Amino acid sequence: MPRLLALFPLNLVVFPGEKLNLHIFEPRYRQLVHDCVESGGTFGIPPYLNDGVSELGTEMRLVGIDKQYENGEMDIRTKALGVFRIRDFHRQAPGKLYAAGTVEEITDDPGYDEILKGRITEYVQQLYTALGLRKLFVDLPPAYRIYDVAHNLGLTTEQEYQLLATTSEQERQEIVLEHLENILPVIMETERLKDRARLNGHFKNLTPPNF
Repeated sequence: MPRLLALFPLNLVVFPGEKLNLHIFEPRYRQLVHDCVESGGTFGIPPYLNDGVSELGTEMRLVGIDKQYENGEMDIRTKALGVFRIRDFHRQAPGKLYAAGTVEEITDDPGYDEILKGRITEYVQQLYTALGLRKLFVDLPPAYRIYDVAHNLGLTTEQEYQLLATTSEQERQEIVLEHLENILPVIMETERLKDRARLNGHFKNLTPPNF
């Protein structure tokens, strides 16, 4: 059912389930936050890409205001809910400073492929180990979704938006698997070259081959 939703366009993609901390300083978005507090309502973050507001966005719930400054600025905590599509964009909501949109929710299929997940998990472990981010892998819950790792896979904002535009977990698995298969050999080779460069100028203790 289409409904009007306050919008806060940003140069980033937010995935469902993600926790996002924001510093609010513009008057229009301070007004948006105050309205959310008063009504208990939500707002949307559509990515601002290619000099325009994207058709898709993520609905956000205000979790809390951590700090309010004397000049009216504030630090807030939010959590992402689901994905929506903007049917009509309004530069200003009726009687408000901030933008709004007539939106409709997008239904997502959570079903995934266990074999694909196993291969992705193996690649993610290799990637995080090569980049020195092994703790991220250790902290990864067994029931993780693609959304839970997407920001740490070297995707561009446009690629992250492509993930947001998918409507099934299995489709996201296929996109991420192809991405990892492309970038992992490059990253592994880069790290190997870094190791070789670090050895330059040092005495090397090498075992000669037997022949």
